[in-house]
Amino acid sequence: MNQSSIRIQSKLPHIGTTIFTVMSQLAAEHKAINLSQGFPDFDCVPELKSLSTKYFNAGVNQYPPMAGIISLREKVAEKISTLYHANYHPDTEVTIVPGATYGIYTAVAAMVHPGDEVILIEPTYDSYGPAVEVHGGIPVYVQLTYPYYTINWSALRAAITKKTRLIIINTPHNPSASVLSTSDLQQLEQLLANTNIAIISDEVYEHIIFDGLEHQSVARFPGLAARSFLVSSFGKTYHVTGWKMGYVVAPKALMDEFRKVHQFNAFVTNGPLQYVFAEYMDTPKAYLELANFYQEKRDFFADALKSSRFKILPSKGTFFQNLSYESISDERDTDLAIRLTKEYGVASIPVSVFYRSPPAHRVLRFCFAKSKETLSKGAEILCKL
Repeated sequence: MNQSSIRIQSKLPHIGTTIFTVMSQLAAEHKAINLSQGFPDFDCVPELKSLSTKYFNAGVNQYPPMAGIISLREKVAEKISTLYHANYHPDTEVTIVPGATYGIYTAVAAMVHPGDEVILIEPTYDSYGPAVEVHGGIPVYVQLTYPYYTINWSALRAAITKKTRLIIINTPHNPSASVLSTSDLQQLEQLLANTNIAIISDEVYEHIIFDGLEHQSVARFPGLAARSFLVSSFGKTYHVTGWKMGYVVAPKALMDEFRKVHQFNAFVTNGPLQYVFAEYMDTPKAYLELANFYQEKRDFFADALKSSRFKILPSKGTFFQNLSYESISDERDTDLAIRLTKEYGVASIPVSVFYRSPPAHRVLRFCFAKSKETLSKGAEILCKL
């Protein structure tokens, strides 16, 4: 194709290809063990595959309702009521979306006007900032305190101005694997009382939380729930990340604005798969037992790394383990991640890419949502460094 002669003024001039795509492609190119991108290397349960066959053959292959089929919205509302003691109306306050990233982007699009400030907590998942910027918003960054990745409340308080429109939070947190406590959510609730600031709460790992900790959803706190878009993921919960299915819940006034954007973007979400999840959600143990399932993998991976020179940082949730390599190399984490992939055959994610300015500490993120065989092979290589 001939080179275009039009002049393009990019809305995201400093944005390249996401690190997840870069590292997964590099892993594939060098046949490396891919512990970078956050997806399982094992299949979903047979019941989900059987249900998908059932509903693809059931004649429900046309447009579903814009907000999602009502039976699935009812199941989502029921789950939230049971777990977090918060009531959302399935007709007006629950929307099924094509993935959590889409849900976050759409909430930003619905709320952010040019010049609005949006507070992001660093290290911040890489889709948040671009979503804000492409709609004319201004990201304002507040760093978590290393190595436990806790919130600096003085810094967060100081970041709030009259222009602050949104705060995006993420718990359990990707990429730090930290979680917000009851005290954290209570402080946030108090901080935002009597303000006009909304929240987007990314809770895609809500069921993957370890060591007996309890997930602190914004839905548990009335002062936060009243101003929040709660975003979650079927893909992360049911080992089907490639299905790109999630949901957003919010009070009606917020959801009305969300749906105004949603209807002109994706409009609807995969119809047959909504029926699959609506039926499968009658099996709550599938998500209630998820924490133990992944904690076993976390512990297996950490145990396999005990003889390595990596420092194992706390992993309280998600399916990620961060490793400090300060005793191994002075390289930038981006350089080491590439070298590990090319020369040693293990792909990871450099954590510095989730910061506006790379921090002094040197950390790589590894995904343990893998088979024990994969984790053993990866850890064996890492122990040789």
